[in-house]
Amino acid sequence: MWFSKPVDEVLDAFHVDQAHGLSSADARERMTKYGENKLKGKPEKSLAALFFSQLKDMLIYVLLGAAVITLVIGDYSDAIIILIVVLLNAIIGVVQEFKAEKAIEALQKLSVPRALVRRDGEVREIDSREIVPGDLVILDAGRLIPADLRLTESANLQVEESALTGESVPSEKKARDIYDDPKTPLGDQSNMAFMSTLATYGRGEGVAVATGMNTEIGKIAQVLDADDEDLTPLQKRLAALGKMLGYIAIAICAVIFVVALIQRRDLFEMFLTAISLAVAAIPEGLPAIVAIVLALGVTRMSRIHAIVKRLPAVETLGSVTIICSDKTGTLTRNRMTVVHTYVSGKFADVPEKGQAECDTQDMKELIRTFVLCSDATYESGEGTGDPTEVALVVLGEKYRIQKKKLATINERVAEKPFDSDRKLMSTLNKENGGFRVHTKGAIDSIMKIADSVRIEGKVVPLTEEIKADILRAAETMSDQALRVLGAAYKETEQILQPDEMEKGLTVLGLVGMMDPPRTEVKNAIQKAKNAGITCVMITGDHQRTAAAIAGELGIASSPEQAISGSEMDAVADEAFNEKVNHYRVFARVSPEHKVKIVRAFQSNGNIVSMTGDGVNDAPSLKRADIGVAMGITGTDVSKGASDMILTDDNFTTIVAAIEEGRNIYANIRKTVVFLLSCNLGEIVAIFASVLFFWPVPLMPTQILWINLITDTLPALALGVDPGDPEIMRRPPRSADEGFFAGGVAFRAILGGTLIGVLTLCAFYFGLNEHGYGLWSKNIPENTLTYAETMAFVVLAVSQLFYSLAMRHSLQSIFRIGLFSNRYLAGAIALGMLLQYAVISIPVLSGAFHVQMLTMSDWLVVIGLSLVPLAVSECVKAVMRMAFEKR
Repeated sequence: MWFSKPVDEVLDAFHVDQAHGLSSADARERMTKYGENKLKGKPEKSLAALFFSQLKDMLIYVLLGAAVITLVIGDYSDAIIILIVVLLNAIIGVVQEFKAEKAIEALQKLSVPRALVRRDGEVREIDSREIVPGDLVILDAGRLIPADLRLTESANLQVEESALTGESVPSEKKARDIYDDPKTPLGDQSNMAFMSTLATYGRGEGVAVATGMNTEIGKIAQVLDADDEDLTPLQKRLAALGKMLGYIAIAICAVIFVVALIQRRDLFEMFLTAISLAVAAIPEGLPAIVAIVLALGVTRMSRIHAIVKRLPAVETLGSVTIICSDKTGTLTRNRMTVVHTYVSGKFADVPEKGQAECDTQDMKELIRTFVLCSDATYESGEGTGDPTEVALVVLGEKYRIQKKKLATINERVAEKPFDSDRKLMSTLNKENGGFRVHTKGAIDSIMKIADSVRIEGKVVPLTEEIKADILRAAETMSDQALRVLGAAYKETEQILQPDEMEKGLTVLGLVGMMDPPRTEVKNAIQKAKNAGITCVMITGDHQRTAAAIAGELGIASSPEQAISGSEMDAVADEAFNEKVNHYRVFARVSPEHKVKIVRAFQSNGNIVSMTGDGVNDAPSLKRADIGVAMGITGTDVSKGASDMILTDDNFTTIVAAIEEGRNIYANIRKTVVFLLSCNLGEIVAIFASVLFFWPVPLMPTQILWINLITDTLPALALGVDPGDPEIMRRPPRSADEGFFAGGVAFRAILGGTLIGVLTLCAFYFGLNEHGYGLWSKNIPENTLTYAETMAFVVLAVSQLFYSLAMRHSLQSIFRIGLFSNRYLAGAIALGMLLQYAVISIPVLSGAFHVQMLTMSDWLVVIGLSLVPLAVSECVKAVMRMAFEKR
């Protein structure tokens, strides 16, 4: 019952000094004792459980039953081969599922929330899992509470606790409160902050009194053990496709069995053939392969500083048509530097390096207000906090007004934190026996609450003429692409409430600061344009400043493409929706405007990506098709509401992620078409032979073997195919576009039919060499085995070669490079080696009922196996010529 104890008693109980925090040694010792600060999730499946889950399939059960029957009748070789193939399929399935789970688990670890703690006397940012009981945790607006805390300090702190109490209205927190009643409800414990709740306003500090499953939220965390399946829309569509193909395959197998019954064939042999064909035809490994491709692709994206939190976002990335990006830190370097000041009606330049003296007392007062009205720090050349505030503290350093020293003399006693609607921040500091309010923010917001101005040491009324002069000065700076901030103050004899601070202020002056654009962003914007993607800038800066930077980056071509938040408010939603495609810059916007912008673009059929970093950005991030949070400056709220997190806060990373998303989708498409083509080839060969009363060209064990070597490594290798360099020169994929659009279905049918027909051709060639045909009776077993061997090789090797044709829908494999995908080249080489081993090693050849081919027949089967690849290349050439004529 920590809520009933005073702060000092709580600190003593955990043996922690409030000014120093825990030592690193103490933290390590407590981590060993209490474990990581995380909730227990659902237990991981053991390898044994994964293995047996691979066998939970009706067709596998039938196949195992067939193996038992073959054992009973004494056909041991076939039974052993069936069991080995089933075992290998299960092992491969386990490996695929295990890799997919580990890859996704690694991605989840990348997005663990961070927390600020005081250790060894300094503030550090660590993973929230590393917090231990006794840690001093620092809170600010937008940060998730990482553990149960007994607050030690609070300043206007408000916490949204709906995750725990169900109350949607944020609760006010006061560290000094103490409750004697041991039954005080959680929602009334104002001196406590609980894990998984959210700080929405103000700041505070608290000592961790419970972590992990010992927290209040941990006590109700059993719901997290639910084993719910999280499939992407694509995976769901493919799973449905797999079921549909399964029904078709079973129907075909039933037809085969009925036809065989009518034709009085060996029923047991045809039963095994039908079941083997069903197992081969159904792409049961497809969902697992897609999961691996998605997970590996997302892992690659994390290496380029884009952490995808939700796999469906990968599919959506390829369809993005609009990128709405914040300016500061994303399009720019986020290294603000004050370059000009405006005090007493005069501009002055700030030296780039070295130190300077304040020319006037007015200049000194302006800088003092900016330094005191900030939460940033700057020591030993390193700054922490908001880049804008860091720039103001650095300004003080240049004029020998040090933040640390000044804050000690003029202690802060109250504050009104920055709010995106007010665009202001105010603090109340001690000053010469009294108090002084220091306010900074947008100059137009300051003008609304000020009634006087300081000019040459005197406070005079703020007339319309002086106001116009100040606003002209702000516009002059804005035209130079500078961000303008104003400062104001007022004296008071008593401590004011936050609502009383921002009234009757005295204007001190302005500063103009520059955050230069990132050098690489201009090329990224052009790359996005080439890909049919429109880039839009959203900023809280002045309209002139924003338009100047947008023009420099190539986002906007004229000032008319910029609109302010106030102008947006003056336009009805329907009218704004009609005009929104004209604008490229949205200045002076609030978080509510962001939602309006997203809706407007979406109403025109666009797929919108939106960036954000603040608490109030959550609605627009959720509303956007792809919400992108900033990893460095972003709050935990924005990260929680987003689909993707940029660990470098760089616009270029968004474009790179879109490119990667397009390539991932393209690779999945290649894999699916390849698998369907291979399966169709097997069905065509078997079904045609049964239907026309020909000898069946393949044994059941041979079908299973081919399924094993073609449906695993080549399919996975296609899934990690290197990116198409031309993919960002094509327009975005329509969100309504079917998976088999653009001739994909035709390619699958053409490839599969060719593979099946050529398998039958090889079978016929083998029979014809020995003087027999497809309708011949009483074919010698040796001749039949030889023909089956040729069909066996062609069916397997043609599929391996055909995987090369799948790498691009238009470009020739020779232009792409035969060995540019080393994994695919290795998979083809390994598949051919295994196929040769089955034929050449006596033990294996006897088991699979095959025999060694002559050199001339090897040339024939290799030639036939190359035909699907060659035909595909010819089709591509025709398509390229047709494309070039457009």
